[in-house]
Amino acid sequence: MKSIRVALVGNPNVGKTSILNHLAGTSLKVGNWPGVTVEKREGKVIFWDYEINLVDLPGIYTLEPISDDEWVAYNYLRNEKPDLILNIIETPNMERDLLLTVELLEHELPMVLVLNMSDEAQKLGIDVKDKWLSEILGVRVLRTNGRTGEGVKAILPNIVEVVNSKEKPKPLKYSKELEDFLEKVREREDETKADLIRKLLEDERFKEYRESIKKIFGKDVYEVIKDERYAMAHGLYKEVVHRRLFTSRDITDSIDKVLLHPFLGVPLFLLIMFLVFKISFDFSSPFMDWIEGFINGFIAPFVSQVLTYLGAGELIKRVVSEALIGGVGFVLTFVPLIAVIYFMLSLLEFSGYLPRIAFLMDRFMHRLGLHGKSLVPLLLGFGCNVPAIVATRTLETKRDKLLVIAMIPFMSCPARLVVFSFFAVLFFKNPALIIFSLYLLGILVALITALFLRKTVFKGGLYHFVMELPPYRLPTLRLLFRVVWVYVKDFLYRAGTLIFAASVVIWLLLNLPPGVKNPSESIAGYIGKTISPIFAPLGLDDWRMSTSLIPAFLAREIVLSSMATIYTAEAPQETKEEFELSKALREQVYALGNAFKEALLNIFKPVPTAFEVKEEDSQSLRSIVAKSLSPASALAFMVFLLLYTSCLGTVATMWREVGKGFALLFLAYSFLIGWFLGFLAYRLGSLLWST
Repeated sequence: MKSIRVALVGNPNVGKTSILNHLAGTSLKVGNWPGVTVEKREGKVIFWDYEINLVDLPGIYTLEPISDDEWVAYNYLRNEKPDLILNIIETPNMERDLLLTVELLEHELPMVLVLNMSDEAQKLGIDVKDKWLSEILGVRVLRTNGRTGEGVKAILPNIVEVVNSKEKPKPLKYSKELEDFLEKVREREDETKADLIRKLLEDERFKEYRESIKKIFGKDVYEVIKDERYAMAHGLYKEVVHRRLFTSRDITDSIDKVLLHPFLGVPLFLLIMFLVFKISFDFSSPFMDWIEGFINGFIAPFVSQVLTYLGAGELIKRVVSEALIGGVGFVLTFVPLIAVIYFMLSLLEFSGYLPRIAFLMDRFMHRLGLHGKSLVPLLLGFGCNVPAIVATRTLETKRDKLLVIAMIPFMSCPARLVVFSFFAVLFFKNPALIIFSLYLLGILVALITALFLRKTVFKGGLYHFVMELPPYRLPTLRLLFRVVWVYVKDFLYRAGTLIFAASVVIWLLLNLPPGVKNPSESIAGYIGKTISPIFAPLGLDDWRMSTSLIPAFLAREIVLSSMATIYTAEAPQETKEEFELSKALREQVYALGNAFKEALLNIFKPVPTAFEVKEEDSQSLRSIVAKSLSPASALAFMVFLLLYTSCLGTVATMWREVGKGFALLFLAYSFLIGWFLGFLAYRLGSLLWST
């Protein structure tokens, strides 16, 4: 089977990721480029007798390598030399995108040009003569709609045909004077125009030519080449694009007048975020309850019955019931919440609202010495702190990068949300309000941290930039579900590896030395009792709570699996009814139907109702923890977990991005600020709930 390497190249926000999702589907992989933390997306497609490897290069405006993104794209095209370039163009902004196209054509590699979002261009009165464009450049031109996938199927056969026929673009022709100098530096017939330009700009042997160009044109050779590229792009645009008179009101402008209103914009933003979390909680809650019932009422007794039938020993049964089902199984109950909240956040991102949040907050961010663009990594932090820190690579100065990285860990990720929802449901009458307040507290601490650093360590002026606002789009459900599955798959992977390993370790610590009967006499109990005085002022003097914080540094969601393992180890075992497979299965199917019905009804209720606290008679983790903590100590626990550096992955990424010293100092700072505010929360909560 033959292999074809394809590089997807285009400006930011042109729909490259959407097209890659349509082409690669579930084979899409996300990683980092070697040597840098710029995100790398790859996909593999088997088409006809070919294995097509799709590499999504970072979104860039030019191949002049300054930023990390531009270096990655430049080095890949120059050194790796893919078999074909798939140049994605946002048709409504075609004149801007054609500048990069001109630079790509200079590399003289086989190319397929994709006019994405062509439907939006037509609505705006923009007509593109795609056949004439193809004739001028000597490349195939396709029309696609990345949102719906329309036209995407034509990409793969065209890739294969272009590579097989060895089609190459027509050579670019700049002004005669520049072309004469480029020919003078040519030393081999196979040198591309990009090679010649690089030699003319950099090679010391041709310094005399650069001086001659300056005399002829009255400007440096770099400026001459840049002007030639702009002229070529502008000429192409004028040649193939026709704009009709368009008098109807643009829906994007109409929506922006409301969402970007100087007074209404921020309250609407807060309202939208509250609705995102409200819908996420209320819709997912019935499914969370169903999964918990399915694990405890079907999986656990079924596995126990199978192990008994196989003659498994008591030790094996305990490991499975307490470490596997008690630890990992409990965390899996939060998969619906993770899926729904990522669905809502992806909807905001692909609809075009996420960049507008950055624009909306630009004036406010100026007070922190930052631009609204810096808000984008902070918003990504609500999804995961690790890629959010990586996203600071797009910031132009190291000062801005350090400031934003110092704020990101205070943005609450879904891993912490899992723990918050458990405690908020258990101890408070209005858990959605409590969780929303925790999110606001994290943002407030991040802002105070940035102000402090801005006034002390990271002084400096602002740089200037222009923020691009893409038009509003309605993403397809297929695209959203694919994105959600990537994150859910990652969560499930961690649940099956990291969380399982932590659960087993905690279980072993609870049962060592051999023969220990009371968990308080185990190694885990000793560790928990040793560090519990540190957390006693927060109302967390129970050794079981302090012990669960140790593995939480690996990943926040491990808190619940650790607690489940610790608490169930010393909880008295209940007398269980005899398990009947067919009866239990019917009950679970019936319960799932009720969960669907309840979830749909919850969405339309004006007040959050998904997290109403229910009395439980069983010795489940909820009922045991409810007896061990007060609302004040539960609040202190959540505040500490919110502010103390989120996880080992965050610290490691911070270490790699900005150095060991900064990462360790921030780790200590976040512990102190988390402990102090947790202490205040406990004291205030004790006064509030004691009256």
